[in-house]
Amino acid sequence: MSARREELVRTAARLFAERGYHGTSMGDIAAAMGVQKGSLYSLTSSKQALLVEAMREGASAFHAALDGVPEDAPALERIGAALRGHLRVVAGQLEFATVFTREWRFLEGDALAEVREQRRRYEERWRTMFREGVERGELRQDLDADAAALLVLSSANWAYTWLRPETDTAALADRFLSILVDGVRGFATPG
Repeated sequence: MSARREELVRTAARLFAERGYHGTSMGDIAAAMGVQKGSLYSLTSSKQALLVEAMREGASAFHAALDGVPEDAPALERIGAALRGHLRVVAGQLEFATVFTREWRFLEGDALAEVREQRRRYEERWRTMFREGVERGELRQDLDADAAALLVLSSANWAYTWLRPETDTAALADRFLSILVDGVRGFATPG
């Protein structure tokens, strides 16, 4: 991808994240880049094509974060590493993470099917970590792995709404994991 095209995709992702896909026009993107609207079409065929590229960037970043999780590590270590990676992507690539999390429903046709598959595969990779932890005896045997993965991803996915770029995402992920593992009741006694 050319540097100018990369700039276009980044600009579109930023505006989609700020204004939403439907709230952003090609004219808005052109203005943000300081060019005429017509000149954008030498770099892309449509606003939809830009959304597809932004989605692919987001999917790639989230999957790459999971690729870095050691497969032979204990379950809680894997889940912690995956959570740190997820939050690191949100903080470091906020626009792409926001678009991947929120704007995907505005895709059409094959692009929608592609992104649904990427999202499904990402979620399945999380469920697998929990299932394997149960199977290996590292997590409680009655754990609903699907619900646990859904809980973690649901909370982590909303980070795009409140996470600041300067946040220590590793420490935050460790706090989240501690709450997940230890629960909110802990050793408190009824008062």
